[in-house]
Amino acid sequence: MPDLPKKKVGIVACSGEERAEGTVTRLAALKVLELLRPDDTVTICLPLFLAGGQGDRAFARFHPTIAVDGCDKRCAARATEQFSARPAASFVVTDLVGPQAGLGSARRLNEAGQRAVRVLAQQIAERVDNILGKSPDQTPLHVAPGVAQKEPMAVAAEAPSATEATCSCGSGIPVLTLQVGEQPVTLIAVPAIFEQLYEQGKRPGVDGAAEDLLQFTRIYNPIPDAEADAYRSALAREFEAYCRKREG
Repeated sequence: MPDLPKKKVGIVACSGEERAEGTVTRLAALKVLELLRPDDTVTICLPLFLAGGQGDRAFARFHPTIAVDGCDKRCAARATEQFSARPAASFVVTDLVGPQAGLGSARRLNEAGQRAVRVLAQQIAERVDNILGKSPDQTPLHVAPGVAQKEPMAVAAEAPSATEATCSCGSGIPVLTLQVGEQPVTLIAVPAIFEQLYEQGKRPGVDGAAEDLLQFTRIYNPIPDAEADAYRSALAREFEAYCRKREG
């Protein structure tokens, strides 16, 4: 199997900046990323995701994701499902506090808003543990010595050595876009599969390399049975080009 990055959970937070609920989603996600589960989570930038960021979309196809939305429009959840895969979990602030809850303003949350941040962050962290099969005692807080637990922005200001949130675009998941019939298709893990088969001595046209390419690629990417032959041919063509480059 290809040597792929450690399994983590991607947090996709709503980017609605005009409502207090959107502020709750972003602060709760940041709290999980920086304080509660920094080693097990990365952030997925929703605007970049929507704009076609390959790193973010590849991450969301290979790793489980949690969508955190401010309202029942569920923009984060819908976008994740449309462009990568259905989220492993989805949270909506209005489901948590009710549609008429007074959370303050988008720029300044009141006490109810801050409480919603804490409750939502804890629920997200617990779901991360559940997805990864971990117990809470395996995931301690990461706060610099002598610094009391506060909201993410306060910790960032007072504790430069605290763990920082990481982004999925630096997750290291290799992707390759190739032409399958008349359609360009982006596949994850294929460059790593090429490297592994090459190191094993596989070469185009011999040793069942084309079938191996197809079956390995299917582990990480959905390939309809009706299109298997087209994918097999496209992968074999790209693998041949890869081998020529390695040997050239």
